[in-house]
Amino acid sequence: MSNIAISVENLSKKYNLGSINSGSFSEDLIKGWAKIRGKQDPTIQIGAEHLPQEYWALKGIDFEIHKGDSVGIIGKNGAGKSTLLKILSRVTTPTTGKININGRIASLLEVGTGFHPDLTGRENIYMNGAILGMGRLEIKSKLEEIIEFSGVDKYIETPVKRYSSGMYVRLAFAVAAHLEPEILIIDEVLAVGDAEFQKKCLGKMSEVSNDGRTILFVSHNMGAVSELCNKAIVLSKGEIIFTGDSASGISTYTNLNSGNLKSGVFKADPKKSSFKHNFIASVSISDQKFNIKDNFSFDESMVLSVLLKSNEGPLDTTLSVTMLTKSQNKVFTVHKKITSEQAEKEILLKMPSGIFAPNFYSFEVSSLVHNKIVYDSVENVCQVQIIDNGTENALFEGLDYGSIIIQPEWILKS
Repeated sequence: MSNIAISVENLSKKYNLGSINSGSFSEDLIKGWAKIRGKQDPTIQIGAEHLPQEYWALKGIDFEIHKGDSVGIIGKNGAGKSTLLKILSRVTTPTTGKININGRIASLLEVGTGFHPDLTGRENIYMNGAILGMGRLEIKSKLEEIIEFSGVDKYIETPVKRYSSGMYVRLAFAVAAHLEPEILIIDEVLAVGDAEFQKKCLGKMSEVSNDGRTILFVSHNMGAVSELCNKAIVLSKGEIIFTGDSASGISTYTNLNSGNLKSGVFKADPKKSSFKHNFIASVSISDQKFNIKDNFSFDESMVLSVLLKSNEGPLDTTLSVTMLTKSQNKVFTVHKKITSEQAEKEILLKMPSGIFAPNFYSFEVSSLVHNKIVYDSVENVCQVQIIDNGTENALFEGLDYGSIIIQPEWILKS
């Protein structure tokens, strides 16, 4: 008996932008009615007229997923992740390629997937089970467990069209996870739920994986991918650039993102700096191998490089460096006295790993005299993102757990 749960060969998906039969049925009706009246397509986005008419969301991808694997599908927005899941879930058809699926699939692709808005929560549970090919008695045996897990028991007899998006996701995930599909496919809908429910869902997905069932999980939360998945597929511009273990996949994704904010590498304008005594010529941030980056894993060290120059002989200044959160709160400020017979000096500030909480940060760098007067200062440079690649805090995605993470000694007194 084959151990392959999903096999994909030469899979491609093409969309014809701006043409009929390229979107939903309602969009096609709107496009068609506008065309009949000689009007401009009201669904086209500003600037879309400059896009190519053919857009390949996926281009010739091949992979195999074994039974029992938990696979993280990762990549930047527009990489083709959701398109791939929709094809595997048979929501849409591929343009080319072959797919073999061995097992019953349950998919959670967006809020309300597979639900009828006029049916109650209870009725939708039975309907989803029937779609998955389950008998009424089989569904009934899981019913109370599903309702309890979802936390919407007070509203289970209410039509789901009156549910909030969070309630939709709670019930939809509970149904998908508890009706025991061989393959569970989940897009980023869990981000809609609160932090407590996200933790609950990740725990349930881990339980499902341990039962030998197959999971495909799309998320930008690298910590959740690291905790949940043993394999990863990295997509970029519709193509697979990596398949393998999740740690290497996360590293590939992090390096792929590096350079998005390379404009954050500061270089002084020679004209504006020509009259300054001591000035900051450049500021950059890199890893320990001095590769310029703007995305760092939680357990990865950062190196801030500052080049100081003087227009009037030897350097004599105090370098001040402040790290700031995206809301401009200070994380730390450090100072270093710099004296040199040379007119320029490069200073490296090596920051330890495993301290800064996953978030976005930037730096303020200043050259001071007498520790107070500012020779030169640059603000909001070297913007970086620190990514949670597997700490316990990944289970609390959505919570603000500060700017630093400590590893305390816990003592439970009897």
